[in-house]
Amino acid sequence: MVAPDALLAARGLTDAEDRLLSADQPLAELQQRCGGQVPGILAIPELLELVKQGRQTALRIAREFSAIDGDGRVTGFVRVQPSAEGNGCEILIENWHREIAMQEDDREIAARQDAIDRATAEFSARLDGRQRLLAGEGSASDLAELIADTRKHAGKPWTDYVTLVGINHRQPLHWRLLDGAQCQVSGSSREWRARLIPVGSDKIAPRGFELLLVAKQPLAAGDVRGDEDQSSQFSLVGDALTPALRKPVARIIANAETIHSRLAGPLRAEYSNYADDIVAAGKHLSALLDDLGDLEAIEAPDYAPSRQPIDLAKIAHQAVTMLAARASAKKIEVEAPDDAEAAPAVGEAKRVLQVLLNLIGNAINYSPEGSSVALVLTAQGSGMTAVSITDQGPGLTREQQERVFAKFERLGRSGDGGSGLGLYISRRLAEAMGGTLTVKSEPGLGATFTLSLPSG
Repeated sequence: MVAPDALLAARGLTDAEDRLLSADQPLAELQQRCGGQVPGILAIPELLELVKQGRQTALRIAREFSAIDGDGRVTGFVRVQPSAEGNGCEILIENWHREIAMQEDDREIAARQDAIDRATAEFSARLDGRQRLLAGEGSASDLAELIADTRKHAGKPWTDYVTLVGINHRQPLHWRLLDGAQCQVSGSSREWRARLIPVGSDKIAPRGFELLLVAKQPLAAGDVRGDEDQSSQFSLVGDALTPALRKPVARIIANAETIHSRLAGPLRAEYSNYADDIVAAGKHLSALLDDLGDLEAIEAPDYAPSRQPIDLAKIAHQAVTMLAARASAKKIEVEAPDDAEAAPAVGEAKRVLQVLLNLIGNAINYSPEGSSVALVLTAQGSGMTAVSITDQGPGLTREQQERVFAKFERLGRSGDGGSGLGLYISRRLAEAMGGTLTVKSEPGLGATFTLSLPSG
């Protein structure tokens, strides 16, 4: 929508240091909205670049011009005339228009909110089309009663497991009426918000839903109910630090992605790249929180992953699929086991997938572009089933092989974004499931990491 007070022109003068010395009111206001002042260094990035070019080349510049000033966008045709003495420029912006910035598409807003809620949810579940709970998972200590109830009595409408606040109608209502509902959870003193995200393209009658429970407050030590043993098991990282940081980190990532994709308006390439760096840093911090939470969990005295029948081949295929984009970016071929292969084993599927994602991800990271990573399934003696991941990277010396599984060990690497915990956590998980994680390598000949688990 074009503002009714569109102007014909706005003028300004700069000096040899690209400071805006004087300006007509519209240009002065744009300078202030961009964080500058008059007189002061030009704070309008698009205009500053043109003035620098004109001053340095002593050539007149004339071109289309646009700039974002917060809640609006200024457009026009700018003429930059360097002074004969080379000590500044005259700026003339003709056909000055200020437009109200277009509101972000509702679908983009909804998608970003879904991503934030997925990242901050402390309980998640899959529902069928009638909102009956099929499976759920969570780790917060004050959700122990809810988690136990959903595991013992799955198949009921999700509203049977919580107490809705301010809704007394017979349940379940239409999912749109329940999305965002406030609820209480037995065993927790915190306030919770429920999210229902439809699965499938039919939003009128979805084939299922994601159920997310998002807490309004982080879990504090005093919120943990139960006896003294339960209180002593309070997790600083997993129960307090991670929930407190997860939401702001997710917002930083979401907002930086919006800036990088230029959804909020035009942006110079270098600023878009800065936003991409922020996204990468935010994701690194989020991954570090995950690693620290896992580290705290596996080092707890009573930690014990579940042991269930699994298909190691199926989980390996799942891990390869999840990392396909990363491999493709480096033109690396990941050779997965044959689709017809089966490898019955015993372990916790979620944790086995976590280990394989770490091993295959490392293989991709440290393999040269255009190389390959191979996954091979083998039946070992003593009732063990194994999957080996072989890369074509630089390999490891004997001394490095002895250190690679140590806590916080990064083998002297710096700047790769790793925490030095991935392989340590992976080996501890393998051992907790009754298996092993080993490595064989020679410098220059790649490395082979082998995860062995009890046979099914």
